[in-house]
Amino acid sequence: MQFVAGLPQGVYVGQTRVHHDQVQPSLQPELAGFNLALHVNDEAARVYKHRIQLLQDFQPFGVDKITWMSQTHSTICHTINEQLPFEALVGDGLVTQRKAHALIMMTADCLPVVLVNGEGTEVANLHAGWRGLAGGIIENTIASMQSRPVWAWLGAAISQPCFEVGTEVKEAFCSKYPELDSAFQAGQQTEKYYADLYAIARYILQQHGIITVLGGDQCSYTQADEYFSYRREAKTGRMATFVFMA
Repeated sequence: MQFVAGLPQGVYVGQTRVHHDQVQPSLQPELAGFNLALHVNDEAARVYKHRIQLLQDFQPFGVDKITWMSQTHSTICHTINEQLPFEALVGDGLVTQRKAHALIMMTADCLPVVLVNGEGTEVANLHAGWRGLAGGIIENTIASMQSRPVWAWLGAAISQPCFEVGTEVKEAFCSKYPELDSAFQAGQQTEKYYADLYAIARYILQQHGIITVLGGDQCSYTQADEYFSYRREAKTGRMATFVFMA
């Protein structure tokens, strides 16, 4: 398992890939990788085995708790420490100050964003599709944290050349942040643009004082041997982006 370098000591961040040594066989070729999502019509038993394997991968670091979400492209953020909900939390952001607690976000083209404070004592994980980004999921997650985040990491998402959107998407961002006009390149069709999710996220993060932004150099759409992509294949699995404090 690969972790992101350059974060405060004891903070571990990373993202799963299509391949894993313990991937379970599948009768559905499009879901043959290390899928961790229950909502994509995979076999539930297979998904649970993958989730258990992920927890086992974390155990050498003392992780004893994982929180998953029912993601809805919202701006809802939850702080989870000692309480353990019996049902999946609905929303797109998680914050914790509890060590040994892994926060999980699932994506297959949308942008995962991890936030960490300077002391490495508080972390957050959020799911940023364009709707969540435009609505304020980054801003709401920062507001939910008890301390100011100073580090951010951007996981694999669809890159600008592969992400064509309509005028309504550009307007959703530029009406709020006019400077983001530069994050949209004119498409080959009228009223179509190519949107740069990484540039949008970096701008919003920097507006909130987060200067150190790592990652943001992958493409879930083109790197088919590493990542699932919903735009590439409508029926596909999901990667997990994780963060925890050992």
